Formats: sequence, C-alpha cells, structure tokens
Amino acid sequence: MSRSWASMEAFEAFIENGGIVEVDDDMPDDYRRAVFAFIEMHANSELMGGLTERDWIPRTPGLRHKMAVLAKTQDEIGHGHLLYMVASDMGCKSRQEMLEDLFAGKSRFHNVFHYRAKTWGDQVAISFLVDAAALASQQAVFKNCSYGPYRRILKRIITEEGFHMRMGEERMMLIAEGTNFQRDMFQKSLDDWWWPALQLFGPDSRPDDVLLRWHIKSERNEVLRARWVQKFAPLLISYGFTIPDPGLAHDPKTDAWTAGPIDWEPLKQTLAMGGPDSARRIGEAAANWADTHWVRDALDGAPDRAVGATQ
Repeated sequence: MSRSWASMEAFEAFIENGGIVEVDDDMPDDYRRAVFAFIEMHANSELMGGLTERDWIPRTPGLRHKMAVLAKTQDEIGHGHLLYMVASDMGCKSRQEMLEDLFAGKSRFHNVFHYRAKTWGDQVAISFLVDAAALASQQAVFKNCSYGPYRRILKRIITEEGFHMRMGEERMMLIAEGTNFQRDMFQKSLDDWWWPALQLFGPDSRPDDVLLRWHIKSERNEVLRARWVQKFAPLLISYGFTIPDPGLAHDPKTDAWTAGPIDWEPLKQTLAMGGPDSARRIGEAAANWADTHWVRDALDGAPDRAVGATQ
C-alpha cells in the first residue's frame, strides 16, 4: 500500500525514526531525485568497473587469476544491471536512458574508472585499495539506508564485493613476498593509484548533505577516508612499500595516521569527464552499445512476432 506524507517535516521524521521508503510510496520529489542520482552513479560505476576488469581477461597471468578476473567481471556488470533496475523503478529515467546518458558523457561514474590499468601491478592496486574503498562506502550506505529497494540490493552486492576485497588481499600478499621486479612494479602502481583510491571517498561532506540527513549515507566522507588511511598506510609500510604522500603523518602516542593535504583537482577533472582515460573508456563503452543494438532490436520485436504466430 502506497504511503504519503503531509510535509517534508513529516517525511523526515518518518526516516529519522527508522522508517523505510518503498518504491510505490509518494516520496518527496527532492528525495526521489537525490536518491536516484546516487543510485545511477553507483550503477554506472559498477558497469565501468566491470569493463575495466574485462580489459584484463586476456592479459591476466595464470589460469587461476584469469578465472578470478572472469568471475569479478561478471559480478560487477551484474551489480550494474541490478542497480539500473532499482534506479529505473524510481521513474526518473528508464534503464536505456541512463545507459545512453552514460555513453554520451552526460552522467557520472567514480573517479577511479577514469584511469587505465596498464600493468598487473595496477590491477593489484585496484583490487587491494580501490575495492576496499568502494566496499567501505557501500557498507556505510547499507548500514542505515532509508530506501528499501536499494538497501536490499546492497546486501547482495556487499557480500560479493567482500570476496573481491579478499582477492585483492591475496594478490597483495603474493606481490609483497615476490621478486624485486614485482615489488618495484607494485610500488610504481601504488604511486599512481594511492591518491585516486583515497579520493574515491570524495571531499569532506557538506554540513547540509541531504544524503546524510535522509539516511542514504550513514557516515561523512572524511570519516570513511580517514579510516581507510588508518588501515592501509601502516599495512603497506609494514610490507616495505612507500606511501606517495609526503605529508602523511603518524602520531606514535595514539598510533593515528593522517593524510597530508589533498589536491582535489584530479577528482574534479574526472567528474567533468576529463580524466586520463575518460575518452577511451566512454568511447569503447559507447561503441559496444552501438554494435549490439541489433540484439536489443531483436528482443524488443520478439513479443510482436510471438503474438503474430498465434493468430
């Protein structure tokens, strides 16, 4: 049964008391638009992440790692499909409209997928650092998410993303115990990927962030970012690697690790589709979409042919 609220104040009181909004509820337009945009970006990011993994299927060293990359590619693109369905049910855009906007460069996806993984060390950095950052963000959304359909899908996504993070940890251990060549390769990748991974959390949350007020996000960006630095800075240093942050500080009394000043210009460039690999990534995805139009056309025409065959 659809529910409605007399005012935004009544709606926010419902959320504040732990209420869960469902797709057929008469939710405020501002809430609908904000939640839709958040889910759309998540869906876009899962799809682009899957395409990043797909690039490495033929290049991955060893059958075991290759099978893992195949499985991860399937997971990420599957997550995208699930999220597009949740987003399209909100009535703001259809699934096709979201994909067309993505391929036209009109909608956003996470900054890390605007960079190209050029070496196996890059892939290790992505699975170790980026997947952990993404999982932390998703867990913070799932923790107190007020939009029911999104929260239910997140439960499945988080479970599978947890396996991806474990895969990254295994790869990291192999690299850390590997040859000098492998360690040097990863250090170069760490130099390239530390800052993009850290910036995935975004700049400090605004005091008036409606996603926090409406219980889509449960923790501020800077809190999640600081927690990520606290975990990965000492861990990587213990493996003998160097964090590419000259301002990284450690307080021996509290054992607190703090990142130095952050240059947010690279993040702004990726959000404006001006990242190092933005044009290629979007161009290839758009070409794939165009090349497979005949499949969509055939599926769209199948019901009409079936009706004609029974007459």
